Amino acid sequence: MTRAPRPWLALLAIVAWASPAVTAQAPAGCVAAPAVADTVYRRTIAAAERLVCDSLLPRIPGVQVAVAVDGRLVWSEGFGYADLEARVPVTRAAQFRIGSVSKPLTAAAVALLVEQGALDLDAPVQRYVPAFPEKPWPITIRELAGHTSGIRHYRGDEFLLNQPFRSVTEGLAVFAGDSLLFEPGTRFSYSSYGWCLISAVVEGASHEEFLAYMSRHVLGPLGLTHTAPDRVDSVVPDRTRFYDRDSAGGGVHPSPPVDNSYKWAGGGFISTAEDLVHFGSAFLHPGFVRPETLTLLFTSQQTRDGRPTGYGVGWFLATDSLGHHRAFHGGSSVGGSTAFGLDRDSHVVFAITTNLTDAPLGPARRIQEWFDAATSCLSTASRRTHPQPAACSP
Repeated sequence: MTRAPRPWLALLAIVAWASPAVTAQAPAGCVAAPAVADTVYRRTIAAAERLVCDSLLPRIPGVQVAVAVDGRLVWSEGFGYADLEARVPVTRAAQFRIGSVSKPLTAAAVALLVEQGALDLDAPVQRYVPAFPEKPWPITIRELAGHTSGIRHYRGDEFLLNQPFRSVTEGLAVFAGDSLLFEPGTRFSYSSYGWCLISAVVEGASHEEFLAYMSRHVLGPLGLTHTAPDRVDSVVPDRTRFYDRDSAGGGVHPSPPVDNSYKWAGGGFISTAEDLVHFGSAFLHPGFVRPETLTLLFTSQQTRDGRPTGYGVGWFLATDSLGHHRAFHGGSSVGGSTAFGLDRDSHVVFAITTNLTDAPLGPARRIQEWFDAATSCLSTASRRTHPQPAACSP
């Protein structure tokens, strides 16, 4: 199930491997894979490991966490099991369903097409997807990207669809004939289907199949080698198994089979925590995209009467108590829960992936808070040359 992220996420790639790395050991009794762990942040990492082992793993089969600072990977580690039955541990390469964190990935494709002049955000959707039925009011791509289009979200058990779709255009049939919830631009209403329509827009603007465009222009150039569509008809060696909680008791059972081919852009990718922080780090500074494109992505849209929505193009946006500007997204899918965000001021990028539906990730908010605090405490010079002072520890 792909849903809007929980409110705590508002408090919420590997660009370089130059930092000193050690094999961090998780607390006794906690199953963990060898980690990348920057000695500068060793006390923060040790506290975060304890939190994962004590507060998350007792209720979640497998967890993966990664943190980058200033585009440099400072921690990446897997905990628990990618496959409970076979006792296969979570490694840094294990691929999880990331649900709606697929939207920021797709937003990168939208941004590139806007930069090239191939996509006009204020054009009606039929310019790029002529087959999409006209509604009583025109819908623009900007409204789709900001969840103000009036297109509905999932209904009933649609997130459990186990039907293959041969193309993104074919997948639009799930919702294309339905009425709009409201006149576009007048309200904010979260809609993964709006982003499914954006994948068809990307095809119309680029004249390239959506997944091919993502691979050639986003995933490949950014080195996201463990990010891919969740193709259920393919063997993916590093893909985890997926789990749901038992309705009674504290156990878990395998999730029901689903086919996400109708919603690649809205919630159909798999990835790793490392790939996600690599991706997020590419949006801390101009480079992959232009300065004005970063402004586009990270400026809140507004409803027609001037109310900010807290959502830009593919990203939720917030300002914390320190005045830091945060961009983030959560992802909830069948057998997966993900939290992902970047602090545009401290330059901390954080991702946590799990293989459990509706995983209780609340305690994980402290991990990003600890790294934010440690980064603020450390000077640029000390981050590079000295172990983390005790005063900078959680």
